[in-house]
Parts: sequence; C-alpha cells; structure tokens
Amino acid sequence: MAPRLAWIGLGNMGRGMCRNLVEKGQLAHPLIIFNRTIQRAMDLQAEFPASKSTVAGSIPAAVSDADIIFTCLGDDAAITETVETICKSGIGIRDKLFVDCSTVHPNTTNQLAATFSSIGADFVACPVFGAPAMADAGQLVCVLAGPGHSVKKVLPFCKGVMGRANIDYSDQPCGRATLLKVIGNTFILNMVETLSEGHTIAEKSGLGNDNLHQFIETMFPGPYTAYSGRMMRGDYYTREAPLFGVDLARKDAKHALDLAKGSGTRMKAVEIADEHLADVQTHMGSKGDIAGIYGAVRQISGLRFEN
Repeated sequence: MAPRLAWIGLGNMGRGMCRNLVEKGQLAHPLIIFNRTIQRAMDLQAEFPASKSTVAGSIPAAVSDADIIFTCLGDDAAITETVETICKSGIGIRDKLFVDCSTVHPNTTNQLAATFSSIGADFVACPVFGAPAMADAGQLVCVLAGPGHSVKKVLPFCKGVMGRANIDYSDQPCGRATLLKVIGNTFILNMVETLSEGHTIAEKSGLGNDNLHQFIETMFPGPYTAYSGRMMRGDYYTREAPLFGVDLARKDAKHALDLAKGSGTRMKAVEIADEHLADVQTHMGSKGDIAGIYGAVRQISGLRFEN
C-alpha cells in the first residue's frame, strides 16, 4: 500500500522540497503540509493542482493521517519542540516513519532517534546539501542515516525527486548524517570567507573585482562563482530575505566548534568566520545573510559594509 506523506516546515528549503515531492514523487495521496504560519502552507497549496495537497491545522493533525512524516525546521529547539508536541499529543505513532531534514547537532539527532525508538516509531536523518535554488530545482544532495529498512522507504523520494544524489549511511547511527552536514557546512562557510577576503584585497590592491571574478568563473564554477556574483551585485545586503540567514549560519558554526572542542581539535578558520558573522548580525540583524561576511571583511579593511 502506498504511504501517505506529511511535511512539517516550509522555510526556504522546505517549500522547494515539497514542490518536487508533489511534482515528481508520484504520490498516491495528497501531500499533507503544515507550517507554523498557516498562511504560508495555504499559499504553497495554491500552487499545486487540486487534490495534490492538503493543509493540516496542527502538528498532530499532520502526523495522525500520515505514514511518513518529513520535518525541515530551522534549529535544534524547533525540531525538539515539534517532536515533544507529537509525543504528548496522544495520537498513535507506532510504526510511523519520521524523517528529519533539519541541520542540527548530531547529539540532537541521536536523541530524536532514541525518543522515537522508545515509542515504537522509526526514524531516519536526512539533512541535505544545497541552496534554496537547488531545492527548487530538485538538485540537492541527500544524506541518509538510520536503520537500513527505514532508509529504503525514504530513498524513492530523494535522488530523482528532491535531489540529484544520495549519500547513503544505511545502518549507521542517525547522528552520522548530521555530523557530515555540520562539518560539510564549514566548507561553505570557509568558501564565503575566502571569497570575501579575495574580493576585498582585489579591490584595495588594484586588481579589481571583475578580474578576480573572471578567475573564479574559470577555476571554480558552481558555488564559488554564484557567491562571488552575489557579492559583486550587492545581493548580500539588498535582498529582502536572506538565502542562508546569518542566525542559522552562526548556529551551524557553533555546532561545528562544539564538535571540534569535543573531539580535541580546533577549527580556526571557522572561528574567524563566526566572528565576521557576528559583525553581520550587528550590522543587519536577522536579515543578514552568510554572504554578508563580505561586508564585514570590507569594514575591517577600511571600506563600507555595502559595496
């Protein structure tokens, strides 16, 4: 019997992932969607053909009628609170499969897995790599960890639907997936830091930003070129809503630094980038984007935050 799916959390990533589930997931039942701000769920539902989705009025309502429940929330507190709401609701969740796509600390992931296991539910961690545009295009990289029989139930909705590739950690602890996600996000953070420093010295030394960008396009196509373009266009301070919010970026950095401390290592590059993210928060508040590191580096170098 085909499973019925529910999705909780419609942020920048969740909306694109839901669209691809509806359009390419070959779902036999309408996708149940829930968001804390119900209007956002209703707006997304309006994009779909009739009978392809339904909006739940509460978290328990979304879960009760579903067999597989995806969550994609902003931080550890949000997913923990959501799971507590589910467990305290009194609805039957035995044998349901919960799939968390949030970027959280591995300890949080392992605790979620233990919580669901203790009440007879299954759990798979499935964080994803990729920007919102990649979520919209179904080009994410999905990282799956948990019991092999549960991972197999999730795989049909990953590569070819929400993503372009899977990293499969079947039968490994669920926290391995978010461990990779946190470490992997430091690569993105360090990339933005490197680009910010490069563009700043290119401007001040006389090379010029256009000349540097030409080198980046030639040598590092993909994310490097995309972020370089955003910096040059001033997108890091002009956009209404961040693509990768500074608050979330700092959350990821703090998780990475905590993991480094706990394993007896140090990530000095991440420490520096996090200091610059703090400057972005001071300058822009919650509207700040990870690419705002460029503005912070500019300020330190005697230039204006805005280019």
